[in-house]
Amino acid sequence: MDSIAEFLKQFGALGLFVHSMIDAIFFPIPAFFTQVSLSMIDPQAALQLATVGFIGCLLGTPVGYGIGRLSGKVLLHKFLKKKWVDSATAMFGKNGEAAVMIGAFTPIPFKVFTILSGGLNFPLWKLMVYAAIGRAAKFYIVGSLFYMYGRAAEGMVKQVSMYVFLIAVPVLLIGLFVKRKLANRAKAKGAAGGKATVAAQASHSEEA
Repeated sequence: MDSIAEFLKQFGALGLFVHSMIDAIFFPIPAFFTQVSLSMIDPQAALQLATVGFIGCLLGTPVGYGIGRLSGKVLLHKFLKKKWVDSATAMFGKNGEAAVMIGAFTPIPFKVFTILSGGLNFPLWKLMVYAAIGRAAKFYIVGSLFYMYGRAAEGMVKQVSMYVFLIAVPVLLIGLFVKRKLANRAKAKGAAGGKATVAAQASHSEEA
């Protein structure tokens, strides 16, 4: 796998595109490493590389999802570490949207989340939306650092990614929690309104 990753680097942006695509499908080495290596070579092209990687990831995401629909967890347990699969499954059990968002930042390979989404029948459109937000943040944070600070950004990338994870993930979780609470409250009001209407209609019928 290391040899394949090194081979892809030789093709520059095209190699990053392919790596990002297969990263969302089956390849165990994250495209992050190819992005960093290529950005080190040409920091001025870092944002273009981020865009290429982002597009490749989005194109690979529905393919990983389709594999999940066909094979489910069997393929994951066969080719990936059990701890990755178990952690991602636990995240999906609590909140699928949060799992995808967190998965975009964690060291757990992203294909675990794309395949699990298919295996657990998580809506594809939701996977695409939350994957786009999370992966865009990851690719463009790295790209922006190299574009602004050049090769000196190599030492910053991991630290900044960690800080973004520590700040962004709690904010996202709070946002999803508030969204769910508001949805439940609206549903409860709707149900209460429906019962009141039924009661009024029954009362009117009795009077008639």
